[in-house]
Amino acid sequence: MAERRVRGVAGTSTTAAAAARAAGRAALDGAGAEWVGGAGGAAAGSGSLAAVAGQLAGQSAAVGSAEQTNDAAAGAGALDVAGAEQVGGAVGGAAGPGNGAAEQAADVVQLSGVGVSAGTAVGPVVRMTAPAPLPPPHQVVDPAAELASARQAVSAVAADLTLRAGRVAGEAKEILEALAMMAADPTLGADIEERIASGADAAHAVTEAFDAQADLLRDAGGYFAERAADLEDLRDRAVATVLGRPIPGIPDPGHPFVLVAADLAPADTANLNPEQVLAIVTERGGPTSHTAILARGLGIPAIVAVAGVTEVGDGTVVAVDGTAGTVTVGVEPAADNAPRVRTQTNLADLGPCHTKDGHPVSLYLNIGSIKDVRPGAQGVGLLRTEFLFLGRKDAPSVAEQHAAYLELFNAFPGPGTRVVIRTLDAGADKPLPFLGLPDEENPALGVRGLRTARLRPEVLDDQLAAIASAAAEATCEVWVMAPMVATPTEAAEFAAQARAHGLHHVGAMIEIPAAALRASRLLRHLDFLSIGTNDLGQYTMATDRQDGRLPDLLDPWQPALLELIALAAEAGRAVGKPVGVCGEAAADPGLAAVLVGLGVTSLSMTAAAVPAVHASLSARTLTECRDLAQRARDVDDPAEARKHAASAGSAAPAPPS
Repeated sequence: MAERRVRGVAGTSTTAAAAARAAGRAALDGAGAEWVGGAGGAAAGSGSLAAVAGQLAGQSAAVGSAEQTNDAAAGAGALDVAGAEQVGGAVGGAAGPGNGAAEQAADVVQLSGVGVSAGTAVGPVVRMTAPAPLPPPHQVVDPAAELASARQAVSAVAADLTLRAGRVAGEAKEILEALAMMAADPTLGADIEERIASGADAAHAVTEAFDAQADLLRDAGGYFAERAADLEDLRDRAVATVLGRPIPGIPDPGHPFVLVAADLAPADTANLNPEQVLAIVTERGGPTSHTAILARGLGIPAIVAVAGVTEVGDGTVVAVDGTAGTVTVGVEPAADNAPRVRTQTNLADLGPCHTKDGHPVSLYLNIGSIKDVRPGAQGVGLLRTEFLFLGRKDAPSVAEQHAAYLELFNAFPGPGTRVVIRTLDAGADKPLPFLGLPDEENPALGVRGLRTARLRPEVLDDQLAAIASAAAEATCEVWVMAPMVATPTEAAEFAAQARAHGLHHVGAMIEIPAAALRASRLLRHLDFLSIGTNDLGQYTMATDRQDGRLPDLLDPWQPALLELIALAAEAGRAVGKPVGVCGEAAADPGLAAVLVGLGVTSLSMTAAAVPAVHASLSARTLTECRDLAQRARDVDDPAEARKHAASAGSAAPAPPS
């Protein structure tokens, strides 16, 4: 992965009485007040704030998956810093700007979190400034003026987000556009108006209204809970505008730095300069947070859920390993002043991947839209189709889907080039408004993935028809798979339906332990399997993958998870059918070798991860990979698995620069 180094450089709630409420309402009515949503094209439309949050939730699931890896050996591009273990002392000891390495703290401390964007970096910490506290409430003498101030502030936030969205593309653009819609939502506007009518000043009315909506999302749990942080950022921006304060934003110290924050907002992350921000470390957040999604898109190493990191002083030199999920505090800076950035290898220059003794391993891309296509890629191991369905009241037509799929298929021309497309992966946990699915108390265990076809069978049927018609016109080899398949019966029914549309290569995601345990029976009906380690890990370890407090249980090195992967891979080997791993777990160079040793035939990942994985596998024989896999399985926890793999030489040479 890219390595970056740089020398060390230095609310208070208020509510008026009933009389004030009545007087305020009369004043607002007399002024002819009407809430108007955000400016700059961020129209509120007819969707509710919950629906937009649902769109963002589905978007996080669709483009994130965030199956980040945790390889402490670091594989390619490992940090060459001493002190991977805590040797004493506290996290403090910051060296102020200009103090140099000699004045760095002598103690070295390692903090751990959840790695969400791979890569390494060494540089000085610069902490994100927290928003200034809300001033005490003041008595409102002109409710109409307060309302006008609140409206202008919220509209300005929506307009700014729309402007920022126009400067970026891909996931960043989609997320910022959705956030602009969220800011302009009439539900928030009505709540703010009501609070001002009750006697609140503009700043407190905005704060209370946003907080109330954030609490509702947080109570909903799962993906919705992570969207609460987005609302809190919108709140801080609107309140700053009301009070005439600077909008919270990314610091600019004038030199490359490691950005440390309690949390980061999408509006900030989307516009980061990768040449200045060497790495991102946050105290909060989860693997599907927008910080994680956008950091991966920018190629910036990132770690979330690092307890205590905001106590590290500005200027302290830290080593960040986004693959291992570790922050080493108090390391020695590089010996020179110039930051060094390894350039990304052109995928076309790598050639086919195989182990040192010639065993072939296909390395594919994970993509969510045409913007994710990279020249020279071997093919696609996971084409997410959610991009066509997000934020819609009605499902896209067969013709619209056909055109979108064909464009993507044609980006990978040539016979034998494989593109694996996944049918719609949505449900109560990744809601899409047009599906009209009922709320569920435990959506992760409810109607999601292939199961949505039980309630809306026409959506799957139309999608298969569009995929098949586009595949008939494409020159690549189109494979189709279904998410959340649990039983051989479900596999058989999906395979029959797909083949009835003329699709010849039909498979399923292995995301449920039951499917892994019965993989051999699934393969009686299917042509291939693709393992989604994030969901498979969550269901195996009975751990909500949104819960940043339990990163060790969601570690893809968990031996129990490796056992299930081995079962599925062996089922494929026994009948000569391919079994791949899609998602960012495959992007860990050390774990990639273990997966190949378990019998996995292909790995699918973000484009930035391909060179390091290619280098890792090319440096080992298949026998060595199998030995790594056995060592990783013969232990009791992921830390031991990683340690055993490292002792067998899991560190790989760096990819070519």
